[in-house]
Amino acid sequence: MTRRFLPLALLCIWAGFSTATAQQTAADFFENGITRSKTGDFTGALQAFSMAITMNPENAASYYNRGLAKANLKDHRGAILDYDRAIELNAKDALAYLSRGVSKSKQDDHRGALLDFSRAIELNPDDPQTYYNRGVSRSRIEQHRGALADFTRTIELEPNNVPALYARGITKQKLEDYAGSLADFSKVLEMNPRRAQAFAGRGVSKLELKDYTGAIADLNSAIELGPEDAESFYYRGFAKAKLEDYKGALADYSRTLTLNGDNFRAYYGRGFCRSKLGDQKGAIQDFNTAIEANNTNADAKIYYNGKITRQTLDNLRNVVQERNKINALSDERAEAYYSRAVSKNKQGDAKAAIVDLNKAIELSPTYAEAYFTLGMIKSALGDQKGAVMDLNSAIKLNPRYAEVYYVRGVIKHALGDENGGCLDLSKAGELGYTPSYKVISDYCN
Repeated sequence: MTRRFLPLALLCIWAGFSTATAQQTAADFFENGITRSKTGDFTGALQAFSMAITMNPENAASYYNRGLAKANLKDHRGAILDYDRAIELNAKDALAYLSRGVSKSKQDDHRGALLDFSRAIELNPDDPQTYYNRGVSRSRIEQHRGALADFTRTIELEPNNVPALYARGITKQKLEDYAGSLADFSKVLEMNPRRAQAFAGRGVSKLELKDYTGAIADLNSAIELGPEDAESFYYRGFAKAKLEDYKGALADYSRTLTLNGDNFRAYYGRGFCRSKLGDQKGAIQDFNTAIEANNTNADAKIYYNGKITRQTLDNLRNVVQERNKINALSDERAEAYYSRAVSKNKQGDAKAAIVDLNKAIELSPTYAEAYFTLGMIKSALGDQKGAVMDLNSAIKLNPRYAEVYYVRGVIKHALGDENGGCLDLSKAGELGYTPSYKVISDYCN
């Protein structure tokens, strides 16, 4: 039976936890985390493992499993921090290196991932999953011969591994071994006759080997199974042009451009066909686009230069509820200034609110909520750098203020600091502010 690679959620859950009487409560939280992980409740699992860590901060298994929970919530930056700690506590755990490598690869740190996969292989040299993952990382940094060796080793350990066979076929193409790639793509199709990518890959190899008729047959199958694949239309158009079927090629190039208007080679191909068919005006237009399409001018620097735009930032920030709970009024009356500021801001007088908040902070310099609200208002006014400074102060005064990490995270991300922003979002989630995981899922991967 073919063994498929397990998703990250099913990577081995390590339950090596001490159940000594003195740590029974920590053990209960740990077991609860394992149970929640198995049922897919990764947010609940994360909180359970966090409690276990609070009670027993030297247990590697708790950090490892919390890392898995974060990874399943797509918080790979946070997961890496937990795997780091698990490895500090147990440097011989191959699974921790494997999982950390997976999370690093999700963050495009393929060189770092490669080192982790190599260490996992040293500790467990017969695991096909790790060789496959290392091969993928090597491919991403164009170490194609090393990738070929890793995919081959995966197949030696697991001869019917479809992802490895397909990846080896693609790698052989990159090494210009098109004849060798045919066998890998054909083996994939024997086991999975409806895999469009394998037909497309074999079609491209046949194209390179000048078997244009065979290429068209495979690309026909690829398009039938995947009718939105622009590349298959492009390569079929190229093969048809080689066979001087210019009308058929023109239709394929046009379809390519409908699906992907940035393919300047398709403009060139269509222009060539139009010229052959006597449409010189249309040909020149396509050639002009082919020449100009790949020469983009750099735009002026945009202040909001992350994936999160100003409008998105406002929407994400404004879901946070203020912490304006009634407190005993101190002699300095800072609380009254703070509450008046909240009311003024709700009335639309943000500038007057800022004056009151500054007065509250002047009277009570450890007033974390005042710094937080000040940062929120500055952000709404577009002063993101000023907002971050106030949020920094709030966190310094209250390092467990989850909502502050969340807001600072989305602001940092909007300003282009994706890594810093996503780490803040991860910390917010770890501290219990679960809406951060939706933002992590949408913007941190």
